[in-house]
Amino acid sequence: MTMKQISVERAKEIANEKNLAPAMVDKTDGILQFTKKGGGSDRLKEVGWDLFKNKLEERKLAIYESGGWMKIMSK
Repeated sequence: MTMKQISVERAKEIANEKNLAPAMVDKTDGILQFTKKGGGSDRLKEVGWDLFKNKLEERKLAIYESGGWMKIMSK
């Protein structure tokens, strides 16, 4: 399957369908991931979509999707 870049708005839709939230990995330099809403891991801190989007832009990252799976990678 081919990964295609999607907008943050589309990522929000997928995240809501899958009960996911944007997160940053604790004690890192802002590594971004998705986590289960309400805390999937002690190492992941849920963040708001605005901060998530700003960090993506700041780090020149984008969200890619294939078959409902999302991955954060370099543009």
